[in-house]
Amino acid sequence: MGKSKNKRFKRPPFSPTGECEAAENDEAGLDDSPAVELLEKLQHPSAEVRECACAGLARLAQQQPAISALTRRDSVRQLGPLLLDPSLAVRETAAGALRNLSACGGFEVCDDMVTKDIMTPLVALLKECSFGLDASEVSLKKNKELNKNYIEDIANEAVNVLWNICECSSRAVSIFNKEGCLEIVLKYLSRFSTNVDLAISVAFCLQAVTEDNPELLKSFNAPALQVLESAMFSPISSMEYTLLKTLVAGTVWNLKDILPSKSQADTINALLKIFSDVLEMDVGEVVIQMKEAETQRLNAAPETETEETDEMNGDTLNEDDEMEEIPHKRKVRRKTFISDLLPPTEKELKQTVALLTAQQIALEIIVNMCCSDDPSDDEWDEYSSSDESDAFMDNSFNELSGQLMSPLCLSAEVHTALTNYLIPKKIFEKITFPNSVAVDICSRNPTWKPLIRKMNTIQCRALVCLHSILSVLDVDCLGGAPALQTLAQHLSQLVFSQPDFVKHTEFLEAISTALRTLLQIMASKNISQCMTPEQLMSLCEAGIHSSNVGVRVNVVSILGITGCVLAKEDGTLETLKTIGKFLLEVATKDSSLVVAGETLDAIFDVFADGKEAEKAAVEIKLLSALKEFQPVFKMKLRKEGRGKCSTDQLCVLDNVKMNLRRFIAYQETVEKRLTS
Repeated sequence: MGKSKNKRFKRPPFSPTGECEAAENDEAGLDDSPAVELLEKLQHPSAEVRECACAGLARLAQQQPAISALTRRDSVRQLGPLLLDPSLAVRETAAGALRNLSACGGFEVCDDMVTKDIMTPLVALLKECSFGLDASEVSLKKNKELNKNYIEDIANEAVNVLWNICECSSRAVSIFNKEGCLEIVLKYLSRFSTNVDLAISVAFCLQAVTEDNPELLKSFNAPALQVLESAMFSPISSMEYTLLKTLVAGTVWNLKDILPSKSQADTINALLKIFSDVLEMDVGEVVIQMKEAETQRLNAAPETETEETDEMNGDTLNEDDEMEEIPHKRKVRRKTFISDLLPPTEKELKQTVALLTAQQIALEIIVNMCCSDDPSDDEWDEYSSSDESDAFMDNSFNELSGQLMSPLCLSAEVHTALTNYLIPKKIFEKITFPNSVAVDICSRNPTWKPLIRKMNTIQCRALVCLHSILSVLDVDCLGGAPALQTLAQHLSQLVFSQPDFVKHTEFLEAISTALRTLLQIMASKNISQCMTPEQLMSLCEAGIHSSNVGVRVNVVSILGITGCVLAKEDGTLETLKTIGKFLLEVATKDSSLVVAGETLDAIFDVFADGKEAEKAAVEIKLLSALKEFQPVFKMKLRKEGRGKCSTDQLCVLDNVKMNLRRFIAYQETVEKRLTS
């Protein structure tokens, strides 16, 4: 029976403008005219027209059908030069358009942007902004009334473009390394005390580019590490700074191989202290409190405000010689356009989103901490086959599971810090459903409604994190047998308290993975399971119809674990027959080779030993069914295996094929003995 390996998280590309709009029409019927009209205006002599065109393209880039039109019309080559436009406003909106395009366009669009040499003007812009930050306060372009710092805001947009592209393109990361972008973005990060938004964007980018990038790690000298340390230990305690500290901690974890060995323990303790503090906060209560604070603030604000446009137009912006002065009449109106490009500006909502994001990232980093560095972890995470030795049928379940369930390699420093900061306990608390009051508040407010999905994502990440923690810590560190039994009851309640849980694929995959791991541990330690066979069958019958292969693999594995335990007990004949029929149905009818292989593995385990299992196998005619299926499985493996499976997967499936032959021979012996 297989053991699922820990899943590594890679930072997903972040859409800074929220959800991209889904396509409503077929691409073939799209009209390119909006894109054409806006792209033509990019060459207009008026800076205001160019800025408006960039803002329009930024909105257009959020619509999936329009992305293809923008790509066909070579928008990247036309927007790229505007990153160095004489007008600061044009620079910012051009960067905003590219930011949206890279965030919503995905891997292909980002790779195409690199092919079309967007990195050249982007790096040049980042360097100019860096030089601008070294200038006097006058040349920082700060308008007190608008609270607008153009250099930093342009840098923020540019860093987000850089981040999105580097997430998707190894060529972009190579250019990042070669052009010395690290020094530039670290300078931006050093301004965290005065511009946390820019610092957060840099921290997201750094977490992305430092992952699996040994060439860049060589560039982290003592001053660079000092910048990270200063940000990570900032005394400011707002939710935005909580997010910043979490992101920087993730970057430091990526740098662990270059840190002095004598400071490894202290560093890991510092990281997990940050994650512990982040997870300590109850997001449901925070949502309730922050929404109430927003309501009070809005009620206290005057119903109407007089716009002092004339007074604001009387102020001028001091521009560098090479940058065009922004027309006075744009100062008030331009915020309408920029607001479309930036994350939510409502103070309370922004802070709440920052906390939710910090908790999600903390959970993902903890998962990665619990993963081994074996490259195969990125392969078939959900699948591995039984022992292929000739004597595997004679091994007891305890011997087999003892081999499979040995904790993954985990450094003593991480192990100690996980337990010292009560990380398992805090993860257990996060696997519950979001606070119903908070969900109700968000559902009644359109701007807060997206937070429901974020809260659900945190629950799913916590379940994945639970799987990882269960895999690397021993039973005593997890609270002993009673704690595991309580956890099993809690997981079963989570599953069955949501009637339509089958529709929530991410949740179902996460909870079935955690449950699979928990049941493996409990079975290997002879801890009685709290879920009844009927409950497990109900879960498996629902989960096997999921379109997600991982879910189907998990449910057949769960049945295999349960069947192994029941096979050693008396009076379980009928339940074993039910399990056997279910597994045979899945093995012979599921379209996925992965699922079929895991199901055969489960059959081998359930019916490998035990008097009740032997009787059940004969009564459900297991031998004849497997004999009939054997040539079908071989043919399917031969025809579909190489086209649909990786090399590692094929090795596992070949192992299953060999074990199927041996198991049939074993069952022939059993049947002769029982029927003679």
